[in-house]
Amino acid sequence: MSPPADAPAPPQRTATARRIAGLALPALVVLAAEPLYVLVDTAVVGHLGSLPLAAVAIGGTVMSFAVWFGTLMAYGTTGRAARRFGAGDRAAAVAEGVQASWLALAVGLLLALLGTVAAGPLAGLLAGDPATAEAAAGWLRIAALGAPGLLLAAAGNGWMRGVQDTRRPLRIVLGANVLSAILCPVLVYPAGLGLTGSAIANVTAQTLGGALFLTALIRETRALRPVPSIIVRQVVLGRDLLIRGAAFQACFLSATAVASRFGVAAVGAHQIGLQLWFFAALVLDAVAIAAQSLVGAALGAGLTDEARDVARRVTLAGGVAAVAFAALAAAGASVVPGWFTPDPAVHDQAAIIWPWFVGLLPFAGVVYALDGVFIGAGDVAFLRTLTILSALLGFLPAIWTAYALDLGLGGVWAGLGLFTLARFAGLILRWRSPRWLVTGATR
Repeated sequence: MSPPADAPAPPQRTATARRIAGLALPALVVLAAEPLYVLVDTAVVGHLGSLPLAAVAIGGTVMSFAVWFGTLMAYGTTGRAARRFGAGDRAAAVAEGVQASWLALAVGLLLALLGTVAAGPLAGLLAGDPATAEAAAGWLRIAALGAPGLLLAAAGNGWMRGVQDTRRPLRIVLGANVLSAILCPVLVYPAGLGLTGSAIANVTAQTLGGALFLTALIRETRALRPVPSIIVRQVVLGRDLLIRGAAFQACFLSATAVASRFGVAAVGAHQIGLQLWFFAALVLDAVAIAAQSLVGAALGAGLTDEARDVARRVTLAGGVAAVAFAALAAAGASVVPGWFTPDPAVHDQAAIIWPWFVGLLPFAGVVYALDGVFIGAGDVAFLRTLTILSALLGFLPAIWTAYALDLGLGGVWAGLGLFTLARFAGLILRWRSPRWLVTGATR
């Protein structure tokens, strides 16, 4: 079946700065759309009172696991589809999207079932009191129904990025989230649904987004039957990404746990620094997504020199973007913490971590870019192993030593620094070797 009229042209063979920006900027908007909607939802629910706000926080924490699965699915699908696309086989690239969508639907339905059945116990485990737990469970039972749509949207993002189309995902994601941002306050207040209205708005956005990506897929191809062998290969790739993601989660949870041992002001300052770090990661991930698409296409076409050039250019772009972000953070060192809290004790603690935060950002920019390069190359097993070793041999011993020796937040962020620098060194060594340059439509 011929591609739709608005489909992009075949892959270009030169990764110019304009080409990288053309893929990265729409991807950045897509990445930012969901967090921005969550902020709107939080603001709307927050005016209902502290209990509904706490309920959404708890329910949102549970739903973040579905978002995590979706991110892994999107990244895995992008690399595989990009290779097929670079080899000149758009139909096979779209077929990766078909199989990813079947996997997304299966996992999404399972998560929806688990979310509705286990909402009560999960909310009770996380909530501090029965009233909050009951409210959170009610929100979660409805919100969980959006999991299939959320994962279908992730699969759709993955294959469209693989064929270097970031414009259609931009329109779909923005449309669904803008509708939900309008629907949320209407359902919460004039319709009188309160917290239930927030959950319905979430489900509406996720289901609509999934349906639109599914419609785009059906427009591309009529070969919609599941192929177990392809799904299994995608599961293997997803497994490595999942293990890698679990290592990240263990590190950040441990850092927060140790920071909390140093007092309320310390954990508050740590939370500010960590959320700004995540925001920087969100921005820099747009460059990584461009890398996934361009590197996968180059290797699929057998162009190792092109793949190396892409890696060099996107790494430079990621580093420059991170340096700019670091400069802004340095300039705002005395101002930014005040945006989050007026507490001078938290400001004092933030001053301890700020040099670490600013100094590590340029290295993180290179790390995120090279993560995208190697995901696009399908070198995910290496990324998994490097992340685990950096966590087990560097980060975790460092922060628990900081706790044992009472080194405060400086010790915690030294651990984060060690984790980042270990990954930076490993990725640079891998980049300089030829082992990731495996050509062909599949790795």
